[in-house]
Amino acid sequence: MKDFATSFYKSKAWKNCRDSYMESVSNLCEDCLAKGLYTKAEIAHHVIPLTPENIEDPAIALSWSNLRAVCRECHAAAHGARDRRYTVDPSGRVTVRL
Repeated sequence: MKDFATSFYKSKAWKNCRDSYMESVSNLCEDCLAKGLYTKAEIAHHVIPLTPENIEDPAIALSWSNLRAVCRECHAAAHGARDRRYTVDPSGRVTVRL
């Protein structure tokens, strides 16, 4: 969480908005659901990212039209995270991806 957004994400207005939105989509990742997968959403992602300039604008910060319920993997993908170069199986073995 960026410093300028700390108080916003701790606010009652955000928590109510987030919880209501997540419930409205049955707490399912909307990106996975579009692929036919049922994955629990963990993050209410702002489609238009919050900035110091727009964080006070409720049409961006608290609008359901600017939110998307996503799982952690889809959230990382939305932020351009690179795929890991390795995986760890349930027994703890590391496999390097080429």
